[in-house]
Amino acid sequence: MRQLFVFVALVLIGCTQKDGGGKSLDPMTNAKLSFGTSIDFNSPDNYANQLKPSYITKDNIGGNGIIDKQATLGRILFYDKNLSIDNSIACGSCHKQTFAFGDTAIQSVGVSNGKTIRHSMRLINARFANESKFFWNERASSLDVQTTMPIQDHLEMGFSGQSGRGNMATLLVKLQAIPYYPELFIWAYGDNQVTESRMQRALAQFIRSIQSFDSKYDVGRAITGNDQAPFPNFTAMENQGKALFLTPPVFNVNGDRVSGGFGCQGCHQAPEFDIDPNSRNNGIIGVIGSSDLDVGVTRAPSLRDIVNEQGNLNGPLMHTGAVRGLINMLGHYNDINAPARNTNLDPRLKPNNIGQKLLMTPNEMTAVVQFLRTLSGKNIYVDKKWSDPFVK
Repeated sequence: MRQLFVFVALVLIGCTQKDGGGKSLDPMTNAKLSFGTSIDFNSPDNYANQLKPSYITKDNIGGNGIIDKQATLGRILFYDKNLSIDNSIACGSCHKQTFAFGDTAIQSVGVSNGKTIRHSMRLINARFANESKFFWNERASSLDVQTTMPIQDHLEMGFSGQSGRGNMATLLVKLQAIPYYPELFIWAYGDNQVTESRMQRALAQFIRSIQSFDSKYDVGRAITGNDQAPFPNFTAMENQGKALFLTPPVFNVNGDRVSGGFGCQGCHQAPEFDIDPNSRNNGIIGVIGSSDLDVGVTRAPSLRDIVNEQGNLNGPLMHTGAVRGLINMLGHYNDINAPARNTNLDPRLKPNNIGQKLLMTPNEMTAVVQFLRTLSGKNIYVDKKWSDPFVK
């Protein structure tokens, strides 16, 4: 036991210790004790070289390419409650694998029963998008920057430096003193220094590795080679829903749809189904628990895995969490309210400067719902490499 304590102390200053017989001690002793069989540090999971369809061409990875060891460290950081001021909340507390890395609560619970001010966004396929900004209001310039902002939020994870609480520097000292982190940072980066930029790189790599491309849609897309043709593995209603999703509407002077589809593709572009970076808000401008306006919400998660394989929502929709059910979501777009106070409504939703009226029929709405269900995969919910390593 004494040798183990000596070893830990030496690891903290980046040294190597040997036992009395000259045999090197395992440099990952504390990590292995902490994570058991959850992680194989000799052969880490494949995060860097996962297969993706050839038709997926959007990629915002930037200069932070995925490295298996660093993404593994990101997985541990993502699920470690030590990253909160009172050791009660992790990133994974609000972004749950069971719900496609989203949350079924309207507001996720933070430290000291604080709550997020917007609904927690699903993290599916965050890498595969033209939009590189993050949060609903795009206040983070990149995913890397975004990863440590909730940690420093007073309501979420608490290292805000406010009301007597520690700040990011406090957290770095805290993590440096946890025996498995110096080992992990040596393993991932070559030395034991825990820094915010290294945390950001590791967390962003882990999140960007979370991908879902094993849906019914992907099977059909691979067969046909394009989105426009009917997919042979789809039902007639699913193909109808796909056509309505992809085809832009034609409006009359009153803003009523007279032909065409619903034009969802204009903002949620296939085959990634992430948000167009030029999008403005979608007409939902409320603030949870307040009468204030929030017109700056212009980002949205991918529509992939908006529901699970059984067709159940992976959480309420929109930044307010106010929309429950895909039919209700379509109902919102069916008749857009365009008040003058909404100064940032997407122009695609107000033809002739009038809120659109898509005049959806019940059959059309059902068809689009059936299509959206084809965007959900299976592996995302069960793959161990994205699971909580603290659960043995």
